[in-house]
Amino acid sequence: MIRHIVLVKFRAELAQADIDAVFAELDALRAVMPGMLNFRAGANVSREGLNRGFGHAFIADFADAAARDAYLEHPQHKAAGARLVSAAANGRDGILVLDLAC
Repeated sequence: MIRHIVLVKFRAELAQADIDAVFAELDALRAVMPGMLNFRAGANVSREGLNRGFGHAFIADFADAAARDAYLEHPQHKAAGARLVSAAANGRDGILVLDLAC
């Protein structure tokens, strides 16, 4: 299994409804990606103070690396990714991505 972890610094002026819409668009990919097993998103609730400005995150689980790779190349993912970048503070600099083999 591959766990795709994305941390996001959203632009300060974005309304919560806009953030929810970005996450909903990404979650909708489960309907078209057979190997996408799970999607969870939300705001940081840690009290540790180590988030370095990343206020939100999402996690998508994939059956394997091939399923994750298909997701990365899917046109719907590319469109959702472009929307995420435009919503992030400083574009791509406001996004951090890690993939873990679990």
